[in-house]
Amino acid sequence: MKWKEIVKSFKDEWVLIDVKEVNEDFNLKEGDVIAHAKDKEQIYRKLLELRPRNFSIEYTGKIPEDIAVVLRYENI
Repeated sequence: MKWKEIVKSFKDEWVLIDVKEVNEDFNLKEGDVIAHAKDKEQIYRKLLELRPRNFSIEYTGKIPEDIAVVLRYENI
């Protein structure tokens, strides 16, 4: 599914995506939605359950300016 289709299909939701293609800036271009939810905790639980190899967690809505996003990589 293309990123624009994901945004349209899962408006204002958190999505766990099996990444198929990224652009030169590593932004998601295409992938398969594994899970989606309004509550990001549900996505984290699904991530721990499935442990996909090439994944991205994205939010399809507008992120408020007063929210900080922290990224962490842990080789499991």
